[in-house]
Amino acid sequence: MTEEQEQALQLATEAGHILLENGAEISRVEETMTRIASTYGVEDESFFVLSNGIIATGQHYARAEFIPIKGTQLAKVAAVNQLSRDVAAGKMSLETLGQSIQAIRSMPGKPWWELLTGIAVGVAAFCLIFGGSLLDSLATLVAGLVLGSFITFASRHLSRLAGSVAGGLVGGMMCMLVYRLAMYFQIAPQLHLANMVIGTIIALVPGVPFTNGMRDLANEDYIAGTTRLTDAFLVFLCIALGVALSIIVDGEVMGAIVQLGVPVKDAVASKWFIQLLAAFIGTVGFSVLFGAPRHSYVACGLTGTIGWAVYLWSLTGLSVVGAAFFSALAIATVSHVLARLGHQPVTVYLICGIIPLVPGGGIFWTAYYIVTNQLWQAATTGFVALKVTIAIACGIILASGVVNKFILKKRNG
Repeated sequence: MTEEQEQALQLATEAGHILLENGAEISRVEETMTRIASTYGVEDESFFVLSNGIIATGQHYARAEFIPIKGTQLAKVAAVNQLSRDVAAGKMSLETLGQSIQAIRSMPGKPWWELLTGIAVGVAAFCLIFGGSLLDSLATLVAGLVLGSFITFASRHLSRLAGSVAGGLVGGMMCMLVYRLAMYFQIAPQLHLANMVIGTIIALVPGVPFTNGMRDLANEDYIAGTTRLTDAFLVFLCIALGVALSIIVDGEVMGAIVQLGVPVKDAVASKWFIQLLAAFIGTVGFSVLFGAPRHSYVACGLTGTIGWAVYLWSLTGLSVVGAAFFSALAIATVSHVLARLGHQPVTVYLICGIIPLVPGGGIFWTAYYIVTNQLWQAATTGFVALKVTIAIACGIILASGVVNKFILKKRNG
């Protein structure tokens, strides 16, 4: 192996490192590394990518890297994706490639004010699509600012699971505080605590491992897919634990656990126009949280809006499970179309667009029913949330499978 080929393998591994730690699926990491290495004449390369590590080998070359989970920056995924296309087109030397990779690695994340705005506006919008009123949405905006501050400045110093528990606790406590203040000022009947909490904790959902785990399964990478979905499931449990702790703490302080009654859907917010507008705004807000390129915000918002429109339409004749399946199928299909039109990774649109479907309500109600010893309701709600999750997975897997087996095969044939 020549020195140039060894350098190409090293740079390919560094590009894969950036992709993996910022939210790319396994197949994209392997494809990008292979594309870069083969362009510079490396023919005996072998890359083995796990959810948190890369092993690269070649003739007289071996390298293994552990890659811890970090905050997602989809803009870096898009930048490396475009870089690999330029490499394959023969547009740069190895020296230029190395400089470009370092430039991408050094790309700053979103400024704190943009992150806070995205999180706060996103959770307020999702509060509306989950049934909250305009006043609930305003209260959720306040809670979202506090939770967004925690995510931006504090959670990075905690482990992933500890940060999820703490985030659920912070989000839940802020909603409780706003609700108790509303009771004190006699405006509580106009607020719905459950809708506020459901909207707020959506900022914590593990959208990246959840979505990429399903895409890895669709690409027949069962080890990585199972690992990522297990990680997402553990984070869901930790969020539920944090929310449950907030309910318990509030009950200890106030002398009784708050009684929520049945879920409420506001008549005004349930109108189609408001639902679709809220889905667009909420998805754009989460595009900021996931570090998507700014020029992709509108397309991400449209993806989430189309998915939510399909979900609402499907509910007229199907259960929430069936509606989730067809909505996920639509979101995944639209994501593939937009990715090809905009020359962007599918991940950018899919991760952001799928968030409205994530069963945040199931997380909250399961935690609440457990705390209030309503174990049958907890089991029922949790099982429905599990079925919705499986339906989403099936929709994404089916859409990805169709694209990979037919569209890409036809294009490459």
